[in-house]
Amino acid sequence: MLREVLPTATLVGFLTNPKSPIVESDTREVQSAASTTGQKILVVSASSDDELDTAFTALVEQHAQALLVMSDPFLNSRLDKTVALAARYALPAMYQFREYAVAEGLMSYGTVLADAFHQMGIYTGKILKGAKPADLPVQQAVKVQLVINLKTAKALGITFPIPVLGRADEVIE
Repeated sequence: MLREVLPTATLVGFLTNPKSPIVESDTREVQSAASTTGQKILVVSASSDDELDTAFTALVEQHAQALLVMSDPFLNSRLDKTVALAARYALPAMYQFREYAVAEGLMSYGTVLADAFHQMGIYTGKILKGAKPADLPVQQAVKVQLVINLKTAKALGITFPIPVLGRADEVIE
């Protein structure tokens, strides 16, 4: 989706947390998806506030034209700082959760947290009522949403293609 919004971007940064247990699989997936379109990916990592600053400096020095942020508890806890750094460096960024777009990030596409928490509550209820966790089917959040912040897009000089705007679940003006 980021490529659809920024088709001329030749280098996209991927911000990860090197301490995350899923960093390797997420990085492989992003690189695999990028290779099918010929997109170049610059992986930068941060697991502290200082490293977050350093990661953005590296993105700017390497001339990244867009950024994809990994969904990770550490990075999510630095939502405001991440969005502020992206704004400071005029780096269009895509995030997983709506809260980033509300905080003036460019766009988000991912799981609706309220639905995921609702599913967790149902599972917890079943376990508290005696169900064995091993007997419960594996479930995954299936509701995703696309949120676009047009105020941020305007500040970055980005015009969203009409088909992308048409798919948006929420547009913040």
